[in-house]
Amino acid sequence: MNKLIKNNIENALEEIRPFLKNDGGDISLVAIEDETVKIKFEGACSTCTVNQMTLKSGVEMIIKKHVPHIKSVISVDDI
Repeated sequence: MNKLIKNNIENALEEIRPFLKNDGGDISLVAIEDETVKIKFEGACSTCTVNQMTLKSGVEMIIKKHVPHIKSVISVDDI
C-alpha cells in the first residue's frame, strides 16, 4: 500500500470523522485495493439506516477529493 495514498485517505477520513463521532460512530480504513478503498463503519454508524448514503455522498466524495484516482469506496459490511 503506497504510504502517501494511505496518508491522504486517512486525512480524508479525519475530515469526516467529527461528523460521525457526533452521532456516536466512527470509521476506519480496512484496505486499499487498486482503485477501491474499503472502510468499516463503527459504533452507531455500523447499524445506521443511512450509512450507505453517508458512504456515497460523504465518505467517497471526500476520499476522491484527496485521492482523485480512487474509483469507489465500499464498506466491508457490503461484502
